[in-house]
Amino acid sequence: MEGNPVLSTPDIGGRMIKVDHAGEHGAICIYSGQLFMARLVAPNLVEELKALRSHELRHRAVFQAELQRRGRRRCRSYWLCGIGGLVLGLVTGLCGRKAILATTVAVESVVLKHLAHQLHVLRDSDSQAVVAISSIVEEEQQHHDQSAAQIDPRDPWSRALNPVVTAWTEAVIWMGMRS
Repeated sequence: MEGNPVLSTPDIGGRMIKVDHAGEHGAICIYSGQLFMARLVAPNLVEELKALRSHELRHRAVFQAELQRRGRRRCRSYWLCGIGGLVLGLVTGLCGRKAILATTVAVESVVLKHLAHQLHVLRDSDSQAVVAISSIVEEEQQHHDQSAAQIDPRDPWSRALNPVVTAWTEAVIWMGMRS
């Protein structure tokens, strides 16, 4: 932690919450784009996508409340997450059911890894951030597992989208922590 200036700032919990808030906004936009397209190409996923988006709306509200409690503004990457998420959602939604599911698995894999890291870093220093982050982990795991159960990881969509979506999600988190 000492060698990483991002992780050694006095309010690392606040920075993480800002990035989480922006990430939840991006997730809402992904599901919104996918939902729009799924009505045309994968109508059997519409209800599932509505449920996933409703969870993400709640998650964003959790982080918004924590930002307000701390007197912090949202992350500068908030709109980048939203625009990027919407584009990703529309494109993968247009590609159909398997692409939608593969995208969810890839995004949630990165999110879960980062949430676990945040909980580890903050466990002894920011109990309120830990409570906020912990309150969403179970649903994020559910999103991952529910989608992973419906797609074969060897499927071409999974193999093609996983590295791209993973790299994009990691890059957005990295940029957010530095803004």
